[in-house]
Amino acid sequence: MNATVGSLVSRDDVFAVLETVKDPEVPVISVVELGIVRDAEVRDGHVTVTVTPTYSGCPAMREIEDDIRSALLAAGAREVTVHMVFAPAWTTDWIGAEAREKLRAYGIAPPGRAEQGGLIALTRRRAPVPCPFCGSSDTRLQSEFGSTACKAIHTCNACRQPFDEFKAI
Repeated sequence: MNATVGSLVSRDDVFAVLETVKDPEVPVISVVELGIVRDAEVRDGHVTVTVTPTYSGCPAMREIEDDIRSALLAAGAREVTVHMVFAPAWTTDWIGAEAREKLRAYGIAPPGRAEQGGLIALTRRRAPVPCPFCGSSDTRLQSEFGSTACKAIHTCNACRQPFDEFKAI
């Protein structure tokens, strides 16, 4: 969207701008595709965006808030408020099919379905995670904790590539 000053008049306008705001930890998907943008409201040039963090300690949330504010101000908002809500808790089930494919194409195994209760069971036996590079399920978990707390590190035995998995939460 090529917004001009004062052109943000609807929720749809705001969501169109927010589609350009990328997740700083996974820059191939937007904050809308990630599912953290819950709502938006426009009143007399003031935009309020409601977001749910992926988890309460997510270190990227400050940067995401700043990026949301900057993008909307650049698109013509007079004032921007980012309102954080924690309920309902975010789940990877809010990541859509297109965003999951973008993750896979980027080399990150997309999350499976979140388990009841939204908790990660670290002690359960995990099903193999398909390699995002070659598609093989002959993979092994290297570490439950990857470059960020929401990712695990795996290695593909077929193509020998290491890869991140976006954990289901």
